[in-house]
Amino acid sequence: MTEFTINKKEQHAEVLINVEKLDSSISPLLKSELVILNTEGIKYILFDLKSARYCDSSGLSAILVGNRLCKNAGGKFVICNLNDTIKKLISISQLDSILHIATSAEEGLQKLS
Repeated sequence: MTEFTINKKEQHAEVLINVEKLDSSISPLLKSELVILNTEGIKYILFDLKSARYCDSSGLSAILVGNRLCKNAGGKFVICNLNDTIKKLISISQLDSILHIATSAEEGLQKLS
C-alpha cells in the first residue's frame, strides 16, 4: 500500500492519505506530487485525511504547499476528515483562518465547486 493515493477527476484531484502519520517520511514526496498536479493544470484539490491520526510540521507544510499552489492557480484546496488532534494542531497554528476545511469528502467536494 502506498502512503497516499491520487485520483484525478475531470475538474479536480482527490489526494487520500493512507497512513496514520502525515510527517517527514511522506511529506517531501507528497509536496512533489502536489507540484506535479499543479503543473498538469489541476487547481482544485480535495485532501482527505481520513486515515491520518497524526500530523507534524512537515505534514502541515505539505498542506500549505497544496493550498498555495491551488490559490495561486485561481483554484481551491480543501482538506477533509480531520481527527481532533489534527484539528487542534491547525487551530493552534492559526491555519483554520486560511485553510478550507470540510467535515467529510462529500462536503469537501461541494466546497471545491
